[in-house]
Parts: sequence; structure tokens; C-alpha cells
Amino acid sequence: MAINRTPLEGRVALVTGAGRNIGRAIAIALAEAGAKVTVNVRASQDEGRSVVDEIAARGGEALLAMADITNRAQVDAMVGEVAQRWGRLDILVNNAALRREAAFGELSYGEWRAAMDVCVDGAFHCTQAALPWLRSSGAGAVINIGGMTAYTGAAMRAHVVTAKAAIAGLTRALAHELAESGITVNCVAPGLIDTVRSPASSGGAQPKHHATHATLVGRRGHVEEIAAAVVWLAGPDARFATGQTLHVNGGAYLGG
Repeated sequence: MAINRTPLEGRVALVTGAGRNIGRAIAIALAEAGAKVTVNVRASQDEGRSVVDEIAARGGEALLAMADITNRAQVDAMVGEVAQRWGRLDILVNNAALRREAAFGELSYGEWRAAMDVCVDGAFHCTQAALPWLRSSGAGAVINIGGMTAYTGAAMRAHVVTAKAAIAGLTRALAHELAESGITVNCVAPGLIDTVRSPASSGGAQPKHHATHATLVGRRGHVEEIAAAVVWLAGPDARFATGQTLHVNGGAYLGG
């Protein structure tokens, strides 16, 4: 039997917040595995177009979808565009999140609400809008991107930690509810990954909790290592895995 080097051939994926860093790597890796990929960005059109162009340059097929995932009308329109383009949607990766740091005593309710709106409400809107297509897939997969700090906690990130903890709970709840429709729901929790931080989120510096944790493997992770976990969870070899959180952190956190 021939080795299947494109396990996602014929599948269609949607990745939110896919313009940079982990989201970008996930979109490219899914395309490398054979999927047609919708690259979602809210405002960074140039970054999104760059991802689409890179996928095309590697022989893949991608669609740029500009949409604010906190806006249900825009999410519905985006999913409709995917369905019109390819007639299906098999894989949803809820990656978009806000990661700004702020001391809790100085954290405005607007900043708190914004983290929930993007990470939690965005996942709600996208998953619910995609649900009819995921059900008709026969092998639908939802992969939520969580975070190590949802388990370890972190200073200056109460809003982010809370949102990511909620994503882990949503993963388990949906795994129960959607299993009968043949949909797996899992979470990937990255930790201590080398990414480019925007000036708006942290002045371009690495998060403060990186200084208080160390990996067992002696290095920071690469975005491609997170993407590889997502590709596996989206593929045929992971159909027996659902409701799980896969920790990819080099041993910085050891937990179930």
C-alpha cells in the first residue's frame, strides 16, 4: 500500500487569525498536507495575502477571508464564501486570540471583554456557523488553540488565561455533543513558542511569563511544531481522539 503523503487531500479547512505566527504556520501546514485552506484575518490584509500567496507558490490552493470573528454576520458571510468556493468545510481551526499583557488592577473591562470576544465568542460564532458543513463532512474536525497558561496561570494575563481556560472547557463540551455527528473536537495548548510579538500587545517583547518557565528540552518551540499537531488532529489518524488537550510545550508544563 502506498504511503499517503497528503492525508488531507480533498479536505477544506478554515483557520482564524492566520496572518502571522502560529496561525500562519497552521494554514501552510494544512495546505502542505493537501487541504484547501481559507486564511482568515480581521484587518491585516497584506499578511493574509502573503499567506495565500505562499500556499499558492507551494502548489496549494487558498482563499483570503477578511472577517471580524466577533461579528456573527461577518462569520456567516465568511463560511458562506468558503462553501460557495469549495462546496464543503471539513476542518475548523479556532486560532484567533488577543494576548495583550496588563496588570489586573489596571485592566479595563473593555480589555477583559475583548479577550473573551475574540477567543471565546469568536470560537462560538465560527463553530456554530460551520456546524452544518462539518456535520456533512463525515470526518469533521474542530481544533481549538488554547494555551499553557490556562493550566499554569500567569501574571499580567488574567483576561487571556481566563479566555484560554474557557476554550478548554468548550472543547470538552463540544466533544460530547458533536461526536454523534462524526465531528472530533480537540485543543492544542502551545507553550513558550518563539513568535513575533506586535508592539500593540507587548511592545514587541516576549511575554513576562516566559521568564518564569523553562522547557525540559532546553529551547523555545517553533510555530511549525504547533502546526504539526494540528495537522495530525485534523487527519485520518486522529479520529479516535476527541475532547483532548494536546500540550506542546517542551516539558514546561506536565499535566493531563
